[in-house]
Amino acid sequence: MVKFLKPNKAVLLLQGRFAGRKAVIVKAFDEGTRDRPYGHCLVAGVAKYPSKVIRKDSAKKTAKKSRVKAFIKLVNYQHVMPTRYSLDVDLKEVATVGALQSRDKKVTAAKEIKARLEDRFKSGKNRWFFSKLRF
Repeated sequence: MVKFLKPNKAVLLLQGRFAGRKAVIVKAFDEGTRDRPYGHCLVAGVAKYPSKVIRKDSAKKTAKKSRVKAFIKLVNYQHVMPTRYSLDVDLKEVATVGALQSRDKKVTAAKEIKARLEDRFKSGKNRWFFSKLRF
C-alpha cells in the first residue's frame, strides 16, 4: 500500500475541536504506539486564520490582522483528510510528542509554531493553507 500521509503533507481535520481546520503532518505513526495502538499522526495547524488585509489599513492594523493562532495535536488517521498540498515548514524540532506531556511545554511549542506559520504567511507562500474553508 502506498504511504501518502507523510510529514509536511497538508491535511484537513474532520473530527474534534479543530474540525474543518487545516494542519500539517509533523510525524506519522503508521503502526501505532503502546498508548495509541492505531495509526495516528502528530499535526500542527491553524486554530484561527488571519483576517483579510486591505491596502488602506495602517501598519499596526495589518500586523494585527496577520496574526495566526496555532495548535499541536495527536490525531487518528481516520480523522484527517489528506490534500494534494504540502508545506515545507520546518516544525520537526519544535513539535514533538514530548511537547504534549505538560501544559506549559504545549503552550511554548504552540507559540513557536505560531511564529513559524506567521513567517510563512507573511512571505506569501502557501496562500491556500491560510485561507478559511468555505463550505
